[in-house]
Amino acid sequence: MENQEKRPLILISNDDGFSFSGIHTLIKVARRHADVVAVAPLHQQSGKGCSITFFEPLRAIKVADEEGYQAFTVPGTPVDCVKLAIDQLLGGRRPALVLSGINHGYNYGTCTLYSGTMGVTFEAALHHLPAVAFSAKPFDPKTDFSALEPWIEKVIEKVLAQGLPDGVCLNVNMPQEPRGMKVVRAAMGKWEKEYERRTDPRGMDYYWVTGNYVLDAPDDAETDVRAVAEGWVTVTPCRVDPTAHAHMAEITALLT
Repeated sequence: MENQEKRPLILISNDDGFSFSGIHTLIKVARRHADVVAVAPLHQQSGKGCSITFFEPLRAIKVADEEGYQAFTVPGTPVDCVKLAIDQLLGGRRPALVLSGINHGYNYGTCTLYSGTMGVTFEAALHHLPAVAFSAKPFDPKTDFSALEPWIEKVIEKVLAQGLPDGVCLNVNMPQEPRGMKVVRAAMGKWEKEYERRTDPRGMDYYWVTGNYVLDAPDDAETDVRAVAEGWVTVTPCRVDPTAHAHMAEITALLT
């Protein structure tokens, strides 16, 4: 890719890889505003969170190279993709924005702790880069997300123009027929009955991830889970600093 400094650069990744349609919608919208480099996992990486590869080498396989656009696939995690892109694949250019998704399936509530989609944006925030994750239903890898393009474009335009607070990234969840956009908190909750025990043909037990997501406050309208159910595109600001700042004095008093 030629070094076209007059155009900003957007880095895009996801946890589903290029075989899912969501990333291609995101690339299409992003290319209207910037040069794009997309670096995505070779294999499905849902639930990988912020994990990285330690004990195996990484390879970046170029799958597209044209004016204003390059794409690479990496046999690693979403965070591997971001790290490798920033360190090796961008030709010294610094992204003006990092995008993740479109994930096939919502990433909201405490599910963001496990999400490879959000792992992309958390890693970007560690590099002091503005970053936004997009998620939508259904899970079908061939889903047509074109109707959501105006909402994606609005977010991209605003963040490119004004940036984000340092260390903060955005988690955006989009219902199929949005009524508007709303900034909300992440819903607190947990999974119950998380595994189903099954028996293989040889009589050995194995366990399959399943379960139900139970909200702590199901009637709280100012959370992402509830707002998405009511038809809103939800935007949740997230941060990479895990410190409970409001409780520093309390814990100091407890331990000293």
